[in-house]
Amino acid sequence: MSQSDQGDFKALRREYVAQPLSRSDLAADPLQQFADWMQTATQYSPDDATSMTLATASSSGMPSARIVLLKHFDEDGFAWYTDYRSRKGQELAENPQAELMFYWYGLERQVRIQGRVEKLSPEQGKKYFNERPVGSRLSAAASHQSAVVESRETLEQAVKSLQEKYVDGDIPHPEFWGGYRLIPSHFEFWQGRESRLHDRFTYSQVDGQWQIDRLSP
Repeated sequence: MSQSDQGDFKALRREYVAQPLSRSDLAADPLQQFADWMQTATQYSPDDATSMTLATASSSGMPSARIVLLKHFDEDGFAWYTDYRSRKGQELAENPQAELMFYWYGLERQVRIQGRVEKLSPEQGKKYFNERPVGSRLSAAASHQSAVVESRETLEQAVKSLQEKYVDGDIPHPEFWGGYRLIPSHFEFWQGRESRLHDRFTYSQVDGQWQIDRLSP
């Protein structure tokens, strides 16, 4: 392989051979449709099913994306937890809109969810923080997420200092750490199909009702 070909993946292909997705297969409520697909995904690959890409943008429009974990969802929205001082936290403070994307490899399915974002209550953040393993609580309390840090040793020393201070493992919930909720206004359900003739359906809010449309692949 020549050096000029090292980043060329045009010949790398795979076929999508999943079951079709038709309009009659869809629930009227996108939350129910998501719940059905999530249940299948957790049965198929429980370790990865709740991984989702969270895409945010600054007030100037520069996007950024990262993988986070969905922690719970219901009719109020889709929730995750993080450091409010992180890049995503800063961008959500400037521009409280985001998109979530789930990709379930093997099932050949994607779900995209757009909407506005708001913080969960401090009580919800504290409750979930205290449910986390001690190591995760120590890391969250010791780290200023997304900030420049001198070295790995600096982080480890900050964790060690907290361990020595809270030997009983009762780490206080930091005020800078909590949850967000995306309140959906648009869903897209994507099912991979053979020859790239994929099935795509959107749910959009129209006069307070969910309208379902098929999109071209």
